[in-house]
Amino acid sequence: MTQAEESFDIIVVGGGGSGLAAAVGAAKDGARVLLLEKNAMLRGSTGMSIGSITSTQTELQKRKGIDDHPDDHFRDMGVFAGPLAPRDNLEFRRILVDEVPETVRWLTSLGVVFFGPMPEPPHSKPRMHNIIPNSRAYIQVLAKECRRLGVKVLVNARVGKLLKEGKRVAGVEADVAGETQRFRARKAVILTSGDYNAGMQLRSQFTNISNEIDGVNINEGDGQLMGLAEGSEILNGDIVWGPLIRFLPPPRLHPLTAVPFWRPLALFMRMALEHLPAGLLRPFVMSFVTTFLGPERSLYQEGAILINRNGQRFTDELDRPAYDVPLQPGKLAYLLLGGEVVRKFSAWPYYVSTAPGVAYAYMRDYKRTRKDVYHEAPTLQALADKLGIDPKALADGVAAYNTSLANGEIKGRSDGVRPILEPPFCALGPIESRVVITDGGLKVNTHHQVLRTDGSVVQGLFAAGAVGQGGLLLEGHGHHLAWAFTSGRRAGRFAAQEPAIP
Repeated sequence: MTQAEESFDIIVVGGGGSGLAAAVGAAKDGARVLLLEKNAMLRGSTGMSIGSITSTQTELQKRKGIDDHPDDHFRDMGVFAGPLAPRDNLEFRRILVDEVPETVRWLTSLGVVFFGPMPEPPHSKPRMHNIIPNSRAYIQVLAKECRRLGVKVLVNARVGKLLKEGKRVAGVEADVAGETQRFRARKAVILTSGDYNAGMQLRSQFTNISNEIDGVNINEGDGQLMGLAEGSEILNGDIVWGPLIRFLPPPRLHPLTAVPFWRPLALFMRMALEHLPAGLLRPFVMSFVTTFLGPERSLYQEGAILINRNGQRFTDELDRPAYDVPLQPGKLAYLLLGGEVVRKFSAWPYYVSTAPGVAYAYMRDYKRTRKDVYHEAPTLQALADKLGIDPKALADGVAAYNTSLANGEIKGRSDGVRPILEPPFCALGPIESRVVITDGGLKVNTHHQVLRTDGSVVQGLFAAGAVGQGGLLLEGHGHHLAWAFTSGRRAGRFAAQEPAIP
């Protein structure tokens, strides 16, 4: 059954960071806005991220006496891009570095609390600003601002197609909780539905990543597909972050992650991070960051190996192990460490994983905060029993590795790496391989209007965030969120200025 059409000035498709920013930007300019999110809650990739934004000329930089400039940020982004730099959209890079300082000020004015800035070479200055307490605060703060401005938000609302009046995009048709509804957009539709890390159709078209490898969330490239149907094209569709190895999320999140964002508490946490001894803060901080991380390559270089649920070593850990994990039983595997590696990865500079600029996670951190992925035993047989693995298969797999190592057949390890013989024996996992981010976005202009392949504008259609990345390269931490909020806010403002359909 199809309900009667309801009209709005602006319709935003996607309820993550860029979508919420676009809705706020349009509503702030007086537009009547509808935001549609296909999932049961507002979140998107933003709400699942570590939460950093990289920017110059912020209040936190000034407080630390850091003299920084967007021109330097522009140059450093080119260094991050490396050999891909010739493919970058320099107009958009310029927009990002020039406008992200105002984005940070805007988010702060709404209540977001940042800690930092943190260094991240090859950035020439500390620029990475981390949200406190976690990235869900972005969603809560922006959703609150949407409510204040009168934005109508519908969840469980999957947009199936764009509606047209002549050649102009003039609305959407959506399945809202099982009921087909049509919504008219008097001014514009803004696509902000994220990337296609789980979008098999687009991944198959642009990458060689197997469909056996899942995305970190369920972004399927809905916005990109709608743009393609209107004659646009995807730029840099082959640039992918992943597949990458990640620890499975904990069965239960830290209780504080469910607490609604409260600015006074966030400010107190920032003060603590800035002034209290690191030893007092470490257990608290690590209880959050170990839920988002994967193992460092240095673990393999120092002697850790990957085993599957049958106890077999199945890959060259220093080649492309993330491509082989999904081919194992259950698409899962474990890192196996002998006692020497366990002890080595208990202090700097040997860390298991890192949340950039926030904290480093060592073996003791996983033992304390991720008991679900930390498994230790005095013998291989006892470890196999804990993991539910056949003890003989595990012993045989380790023996084969030790023999190959002794014969010089295992390449790429550090000098002095020893066989896996000493207790305690430890397994970290299960681990899985996931595609984290795809960088393919629709071709758009500097007003974030979607363009056809010939450069003409698709009237009434805008795109922001990953959908409207438009060839911009976002290597390095903190740039994807910076673009999500900056482009979303800009797209909302520009869309609100469009002439309305009578």
